Amino acid sequence: MQRIELKAPYLVFVGDETRLTYAKTGRGIVDWRRELCAGQLRLTAGACDLGLPEMSVSEAAAAGIGSLVIGTALVGGSIPPAWVATLAEAARAGIDIVAGLHTRLASIPELVAAAGESGARLVDVRIPPANLPVGTGKKRSGKRLLTVGTDCALGKKYTALQLEKDLRAAGVAADFRASGQTGIMIAGEGIPIDCVVADFISGAAEILSPDNDPDHWDVIEGQGSIFHPGYAAVSHGLLIGSQPDAFVVCHAAGRTHIEGWPHMPLPSIGEVLERTVQIGALTNPALRCAGISVNTAAVPETERRDYLTRLGERYGLPAVDPLLTGTAAILDNL
Repeated sequence: MQRIELKAPYLVFVGDETRLTYAKTGRGIVDWRRELCAGQLRLTAGACDLGLPEMSVSEAAAAGIGSLVIGTALVGGSIPPAWVATLAEAARAGIDIVAGLHTRLASIPELVAAAGESGARLVDVRIPPANLPVGTGKKRSGKRLLTVGTDCALGKKYTALQLEKDLRAAGVAADFRASGQTGIMIAGEGIPIDCVVADFISGAAEILSPDNDPDHWDVIEGQGSIFHPGYAAVSHGLLIGSQPDAFVVCHAAGRTHIEGWPHMPLPSIGEVLERTVQIGALTNPALRCAGISVNTAAVPETERRDYLTRLGERYGLPAVDPLLTGTAAILDNL
């Protein structure tokens, strides 16, 4: 796996993004590595507020900011042209520019020139390792849990991180395995699965979670959804290569359609559960669902616990909101 070393503290760049779904990179870093985040840079007053102090490029330079981290991930992974001048200003000030996008920072001449003036680094996180193998499907030692979802951007990463935290608190050896750009920034290592050539996705997943001690759990960050019209291929390959012993279905309460694809109805939790078992059985016939994880932000606070109770009873599985209730009920089921 690739390791990354980012200079702290961070200035999280939000740009003019108003949709929190597409600012999930910045939100994730703030939620799980808050101690490294010194401020946010928003280009418009209506942009997403991550709860950090507002900071301009000049203020960031004076404060000793080490890295400007682009905290957005648009569909297609591009950098809007309107952002380039601000990013170049930061690079000229000696601040590293960090991105987890499909657009390579080094492909933007203005950024290359600005970084060359100051010696700042242009750090692309979303680059997979070279020479990845084709998947073998061979059984590996150790135990694995994969988070899967009814859609993108609804809690697979947060669920995996909370599961790792709770497993360790319970005295169980466990590691979070990052498969996306935000997870890699949080963990410091991983493989950006959605950038891997299709033939090698399952092989990359095998590398991401190698042989381990028999009682060790790898908690693997899921990507996309096997029902997603755009990203199902990545989700499918990650599931086959992860070879999980258990999986957790992640869902966002109140969401009815694929985010960004309003013509595509969201699959039910039951459909995801059934299809995951059907596909995953190819490399692990013993695969089973350990529970359901729900982002209940859209449910009134006083109704959330009752909502989870009803959901759990419907599917005969523990249902949690990992940030509200923790994941102990799922761990008991493991």
